[in-house]
Amino acid sequence: MQYNPCMLALTLTAVSAAAACTAGYQSMAPTGQWYGKTFTGLARGSRSLALTFDDGPNDPHTMRLLEVLARHGVQATFFLIGRYVQQRPEVVGEIARAGHIIGNHTFTHPLLIFKSESEIRQELSQCRSALQDAVGQHSNLFRPPFGGRRPAVLRVARELGLEPVMWNVTGYDWNAPPAEAIERKVAKQIRGGDVILLHDGGHKQMGADRSQTVIAAGRLITRYKSEGYEFVTIPQMMAKALGRPNPSLQ
Repeated sequence: MQYNPCMLALTLTAVSAAAACTAGYQSMAPTGQWYGKTFTGLARGSRSLALTFDDGPNDPHTMRLLEVLARHGVQATFFLIGRYVQQRPEVVGEIARAGHIIGNHTFTHPLLIFKSESEIRQELSQCRSALQDAVGQHSNLFRPPFGGRRPAVLRVARELGLEPVMWNVTGYDWNAPPAEAIERKVAKQIRGGDVILLHDGGHKQMGADRSQTVIAAGRLITRYKSEGYEFVTIPQMMAKALGRPNPSLQ
């Protein structure tokens, strides 16, 4: 075959473009593991489910969600934004007193793939400080905003003693669709052993309307409990993954 430098250049360009697209996808894909291991749930078929809620605390919907969870006897995992924690420490206290798990969702909710290592460290450290001021001891769990991460994000998180947690099911509820739509989207993805992403707040401002998410959460709990599933926290699910007893520290 005759050597064709133009064809070779076109091929290399196409390969580079495909690699860049794949790398970009992996930096945002919830279950992607290219840039480092993150927790995304148990093996398919497990009868455990974990409800997780991002972007709180948020008035008044976080408190309404706590009422729903209490009514069903379910504990969830909340990934909180530090600047909101500073605004509503009393709500964070209610989350902790109800036995739910509290995790780090950065201080201002930036897309960390575009931040320097020092900026990443500042975001995580400031959120941790806000959480400590509000409730003292809390979990070492961390969820990157938008799911965005690159090796530096995970490296800095682990240097700070944080464990990255992603998800494999989402209700696509950030634009406040009807509860029926949220429930339907979650139901299409459930396979067992899932980490479910929902939102009790919004990263743009305090007061995001999450009334439909609150309704959907109650319906999902009723639905899957009736099908024999149990709802667990992320630490409890991690313990199951390692074959350990449930952690005593919530």
